[in-house]
Amino acid sequence: MDIVITYVNGLDPEWQKDYEKYTNTPILEKRFRDWGTLKYLMRGIEVNMPFIRKVHLVVARESQVPEWINRNEVNIVLHSDIIPVEYLPTFNSNTIEMHLHCINGLDEEYIYFNDDIFPLKPCKATDFFVDGHATLGMSRHLFAFNMFKKICRNSNRIARKALGLKPSVCFLRPQHICTPMLKSQCEELYQKREKDILASLTRTRKSNNITQYAFLDYMYLQEKLINRRILKKHFSLGIVSEKKIRKYIENPKHCLVCINDVQMSEESYNEIRRTLLNTFEQVLPEKSRFEL
Repeated sequence: MDIVITYVNGLDPEWQKDYEKYTNTPILEKRFRDWGTLKYLMRGIEVNMPFIRKVHLVVARESQVPEWINRNEVNIVLHSDIIPVEYLPTFNSNTIEMHLHCINGLDEEYIYFNDDIFPLKPCKATDFFVDGHATLGMSRHLFAFNMFKKICRNSNRIARKALGLKPSVCFLRPQHICTPMLKSQCEELYQKREKDILASLTRTRKSNNITQYAFLDYMYLQEKLINRRILKKHFSLGIVSEKKIRKYIENPKHCLVCINDVQMSEESYNEIRRTLLNTFEQVLPEKSRFEL
């Protein structure tokens, strides 16, 4: 199986020029800020996920590729390689996620990682796929008051339409962690509802968007996805101390940890960033094959 990682460095001047030219919204730091931890995600994959065949790094442009990346081991995928040109440039993760299955040479079984998720203990292939079925925790929700939940609801409706099912009062939401995907299922849904998907694409996040959850719902509704939670720990940097995060990284209880960014002062960002980098370097000190 493969891993697909989406990555953005909001400090890249070329990326910033594109953002200023094509949008009229302020840069949301918590969504685009680079913590410098990507190499530790790569090291965690090498140490704790030896069954991974290939890592694909998806970025907006060449200027976004970190200098330390070993291109012989990491497949660099530009947005222009997978997303129709009329929808570029895009700064919307939903638009990007709806096209990850278009990566050339992608394995049938792949896991989509955001760059804030880290494998800290040995994982098994069966944590993510069992007998050709993806495994992920799925829950049902009734109300969609905020933009994110409206997007979840949109995604569920598209999946149900593709299968000829009536709309449901409830919508599905997967657990917040890396997501196992079946390429053929993504291709099938996209082909069936391409017009609807393309109509939903925007440069920045909007409430009419569809996200990759549509693919997960499509798989789940066809019993191609087993409703089984992937064990993980989740931290929000807004409500947890540096000490607690450091202790967990040093002695993790679960295979995966997700460390979510939030809006914070520059001073807090620099302090927490320093703690994260020092702690990750302590527990994952060896360069991976993904680094020069």
